[in-house]
Amino acid sequence: MTASGGAVVRREAGGITELVLDRPEAMNALNTATLLQLAALLAEIAADQEVRVVVLSSAGQRAFCVGADLKERAAMSDAEIMAQRPVFRAAFGALLALPQPALAAVHGYALGGGCELALSCDVIVADATAQFGLPEASVGLVPGCGGTQLLARRVGPGRAADLIFTGRRVGADEARAIGLADRVVPAAQARAAAMEAAGQIAANSPVAVRAAKQALRNGAGLSLAAALDVEDAAWRTAAGSADRREGIAAFAEKRRPAWPSASAAEGSTAGV
Repeated sequence: MTASGGAVVRREAGGITELVLDRPEAMNALNTATLLQLAALLAEIAADQEVRVVVLSSAGQRAFCVGADLKERAAMSDAEIMAQRPVFRAAFGALLALPQPALAAVHGYALGGGCELALSCDVIVADATAQFGLPEASVGLVPGCGGTQLLARRVGPGRAADLIFTGRRVGADEARAIGLADRVVPAAQARAAAMEAAGQIAANSPVAVRAAKQALRNGAGLSLAAALDVEDAAWRTAAGSADRREGIAAFAEKRRPAWPSASAAEGSTAGV
């Protein structure tokens, strides 16, 4: 299924939802309308039990996303720019808050808010053309959609400071070397590789995958002892589920699991 219209297109296939940034004429820059639509779609997806994985991709050949639409901002007053701030935070916050794993398929420029969109996902798949950067300081701003925090968690505080203070761009190979990109694939293959990885995730237990994501996210920054308690809670959630029982039975019987949590989600929407 494809939901068209607006600057973000939603596509569905086998438990995978793909959100496509669709403003190629503006290199997928984030204007107010795009952010509002993105936040609304993410809220729908978060509540949709049939969605197992989310892939964030983009249209056009030049860019994943070049960040905030500076042409729109050029016409704004200071007060209007400040009023737009909650719109940005809501969209990026909704992406970070997704209970499902999210993968970014990055090609071309991923700059400013575009880089932060990728950072807000759990896995970043980049092709050989990808160029990451946080150039906000060059226009008198600070990365404000998670860049200072998420980049430091991925690459370390020193490398994050280097990239943010200088605003320099990082190609795909360097991004992989420093941990900014998780996978690097040939040019024009980022979406295909991200969708393949999403399919592998979607084949696993939805309960286990969501619990694992919560453990990864909620344990970050805690002491080891506290983080292990977070992990224990996630383990107990999975171990107490019908998915765990089905997974062990399927392993013993040498067949593919039929996850009860997936069946329950599909059944809850039957006839809608």
